[in-house]
Amino acid sequence: MVLGKKSAETPGIEEKVVNINRCAKVVKGGRRFSFSALVVSGDRNGRVGYGFGKANEIADAIRKASEAARRQSLFVPRRNTTIPHETMGAFGGARVLLKPAAPGTGIIAGGGTRVVLDLAGVKDILAKSLKSKNPVNVVKATFDALQRLRTREQVMLARGLD
Repeated sequence: MVLGKKSAETPGIEEKVVNINRCAKVVKGGRRFSFSALVVSGDRNGRVGYGFGKANEIADAIRKASEAARRQSLFVPRRNTTIPHETMGAFGGARVLLKPAAPGTGIIAGGGTRVVLDLAGVKDILAKSLKSKNPVNVVKATFDALQRLRTREQVMLARGLD
């Protein structure tokens, strides 16, 4: 389930709800429900972030998650419409493989990975989610893979070459 909306506070930032989880606690009077939400925000121009929020109401959980997503964002290096090189990210049991693709390929990815790459502004990419299907861990693994990306200039600088 993915819901999208434009952020009112920051122009140009879009937010999408990737996952909402309901948790029930049994008390004397019956069941007490609480909710957790996973939100990804991005400007489709290289900036993307994710947030996780918990509350007793769905709206409050989404609000907390979107605030966290805006606070924690990273810049995704891109080469034209794809990523500079192949990379693999991991978090918990989830593994995500990202491969650059030729122009016109589109985003070949599923679930949370597709949302993250779309909001990051990557237009052509091949992605595969391995092992876990937990949406929270898949999104975190995708961010781990994106953090490992380096541009040609960054690699040359690290090697001491101009």
